[in-house]
Amino acid sequence: MIVQTLSSFLGGVLTPLALLFCSAGVLSVLGPKRVFLPFRSHGEKSGTEAAAGLRTSPFAALTVALAGTLGVGNITGVASALFVGGPGAIFWMWVGALAVIPVKYAEVWLAVRYRRRGRNGYYGGSMYVIRDGLGAKLPGRAGIVLGGIFALLCALNALVTGCLVQANAAVSALGPPEPRDRFAAGAALSLLVLGSVLFGTKKIERITSAVIPSLSVLYIAACLAAILPRLGLMPGVLRLIVTSAFSPRAAGGAALGFSAREALRFGVMRGIFSNEAGCGTSPTAHASADTPSASRQASLGTAEVVFDTLILCSLTAFVLLLADAEAGLLPRHVEADAAPVVFEAFRILAGKAFSFLVRLSVPLFAYSSVIAQFYYGSVAVGYLTKSRAARPAFAVLTALFSLLGAAAAPGAMWTAADLLLGLMTVFNCSVLFVLRKTPGSAEIPRSHPRPASRR
Repeated sequence: MIVQTLSSFLGGVLTPLALLFCSAGVLSVLGPKRVFLPFRSHGEKSGTEAAAGLRTSPFAALTVALAGTLGVGNITGVASALFVGGPGAIFWMWVGALAVIPVKYAEVWLAVRYRRRGRNGYYGGSMYVIRDGLGAKLPGRAGIVLGGIFALLCALNALVTGCLVQANAAVSALGPPEPRDRFAAGAALSLLVLGSVLFGTKKIERITSAVIPSLSVLYIAACLAAILPRLGLMPGVLRLIVTSAFSPRAAGGAALGFSAREALRFGVMRGIFSNEAGCGTSPTAHASADTPSASRQASLGTAEVVFDTLILCSLTAFVLLLADAEAGLLPRHVEADAAPVVFEAFRILAGKAFSFLVRLSVPLFAYSSVIAQFYYGSVAVGYLTKSRAARPAFAVLTALFSLLGAAAAPGAMWTAADLLLGLMTVFNCSVLFVLRKTPGSAEIPRSHPRPASRR
């Protein structure tokens, strides 16, 4: 009860306020032209200088970030938001996505600014921004300690949202109803993940660069096959989304219990789960890009939000609401398993073939997300300890939590995910607000004098 109350307060009050104030603060310093007009260098040197010695391309870094967001958040995350927040949750998901674009720009810019160079290339993330950026404004070792707290949250988040939620969706997509069969499917996923992550960062980049673009195209095609024959119903769907966002009780009456507050809470939180803007995880991937232009990499980060939430999440919502209009498909409680509902929606609207393609894509999306989140968690663990055993130990934990996710209860799992994401977002947005003037400098340093780690 305490955890649920805290999660509700974070998701319904603190997190939206933190994102709003941080976004307004960043926008007031940088201006809309810099944030919303992509791929402007703003006085920085061109990225072509680094091309010859490229280790991690900006695109590869983007695909790792997208792997951590695309898939389960766009599919089961949107479905769960509709289950408990109603159609109005989609409206607030859109509003939240637009509002966090300045936040995304700032957190990626700062991650590139405060990254470090190791043996295998650049690495960094929000914990290093806190340590070196915020720490310069604080006395003593406060920055190091606060960075450690955020790194711990990041590692826990990688295990919960990166393993439990992803594995649960993957196993549900595979369809085994019996606990023993779900355990076997979870074990297979765990072994596949363990074998992938132990080969290192470059293996993760190669996997995500190959898998994410093709899966995205496949999923968009399936959504269009479901939506296009029913374009005449779309005005009604859009009207339902907007009116439900502001109604004291959303469309359907009091019996369904959709309130405007629930729509706001679950729309914002599932949006963060989907695009990771503001929570401080995806900057870890962007920090690895071998580019001298923080602004260009930050623009890729904002494009990530647009593609992830405003396009893919919207397509999923349209499919589910159209299927609900035709067949009364959507359940009205958080304990419902989202994945089977999504597959049934595609079967109703587009046929068994497209439903099968979506069912096949979810485990692949989930697999990519798990290994991307492992990378985020391993960088966080590397901040906390320099032990050589830390990364293999975290890989084992990742596999173990992927196995546990096969049997996790959806309600408790999403509550834990919302709580962690809320804590990280409030923490990270507070740091970004303090450092909001830093991205206003025209050029990032060409040298990185901070000591390299053993990574």
